[in-house]
Amino acid sequence: MGFLDWYERHVTGSLIITAIILYMQIPHTISAAECFFRLNIGLYNANPVLDFLIYGIDLLEMIPIISITLAIISKIRHKFI
Repeated sequence: MGFLDWYERHVTGSLIITAIILYMQIPHTISAAECFFRLNIGLYNANPVLDFLIYGIDLLEMIPIISITLAIISKIRHKFI
């Protein structure tokens, strides 16, 4: 009974958290496109706090990366054990 067993019991919650974080990436993507293509949508440089939050979402990407890695390890473990 280890960490991977606990993780398998809680994988649904992990996937919900991952989905929320990835959906939060949508405004960040729009903001990046606005900056890159010089569009005038209104997200980029609208407010310093908003800019901080939009670009701070990048740090949350580590959670889905770790979650997906654990899911892959868990599936490989069950395949070979």
